[in-house]
Amino acid sequence: MTDREIENSHMPSADGGKAPVELVVFDFDGTSINGNSPVILVRRLVRQRRLKVSVIARIALWGAAYKLRLPQSESWVRGLVFRAYAGMPKREVDERLRKFYDEAIAGRFRDQADATMRSHRAQGRVVLVVSATFEPIVERAQEHHPFDFQISTRMEVDEEGNYTCRVAGEPVEGEEKPRAIERFANERFGEGNWTIAYAYGDHHSDRPMLGMAKTAVAVNPDRPLKRTARREGWQIVDWE
Repeated sequence: MTDREIENSHMPSADGGKAPVELVVFDFDGTSINGNSPVILVRRLVRQRRLKVSVIARIALWGAAYKLRLPQSESWVRGLVFRAYAGMPKREVDERLRKFYDEAIAGRFRDQADATMRSHRAQGRVVLVVSATFEPIVERAQEHHPFDFQISTRMEVDEEGNYTCRVAGEPVEGEEKPRAIERFANERFGEGNWTIAYAYGDHHSDRPMLGMAKTAVAVNPDRPLKRTARREGWQIVDWE
């Protein structure tokens, strides 16, 4: 959907002003796709021997703590993963991550997510993917699937145009998702000129984002999210 189509799709409201833009937000990993792209990426980097054994061990420990729902640094673990690319030109790394999407992730994009995005766009809504995964992966998905915008984790680039091991800003995870959506939507559409009509997520860390929506949808939710969905009256769907 082009900017002009987005602008024209919102009819005047009863008071003569334009109706707010209706956003539909989708999580990526576990929701739009079947699986977790950072985990799949780490497995590939391990097979390619691009990560040191000590780094792999620290990532594994982080993953174990994450499964136990212990507080963990999202920036730290992404920095560990990006040690495989530190000092490499952004253009080269982005192309590698695009290739990774084509080879390992593209076939995991859920037909139900694709169809739901198309349905919302046909009704004049703006579809936004909000993800903790690395930006080039989601940008590649956007080339093949019907979402209008994306917000994802961006890694820092130095003055020479090479990636570092640091996250630029904050990883788009948990409580950061609502903040990132608000910043994006206020800048793009203007404060007070947008609303979140629907939100789709699979993980308990998506609860802050789902709580922003008029209609929240838990997609193949984990146990904590399923409990929240039942308590809050959110929709629960099976996209396996």
